[in-house]
Amino acid sequence: MPTKTDIVRARIEPALKQDAEAVFQKLGLSHSQAIAMFYRQVTLQHGLPFDVRVPNETTLAALREAENPAALGHYASVDELFDELGRE
Repeated sequence: MPTKTDIVRARIEPALKQDAEAVFQKLGLSHSQAIAMFYRQVTLQHGLPFDVRVPNETTLAALREAENPAALGHYASVDELFDELGRE
């Protein structure tokens, strides 16, 4: 087994670190193990182990709209939602 002697350092937002480490803890992983898993997957996949894409204008508009809860519709029932969708 190779000796683990290299160090990886990165600056990230404290809240992001805390949230991610809470997930790692639920999975029984240390942050070092999680980072090593990420590096292993990058090596195996010859790239990032997930899709990274630049969102198109439609997706960007939907993301902006979702950030404004007042702009989102409200429906009393699923039937009401489907009725409105059928009208469009």
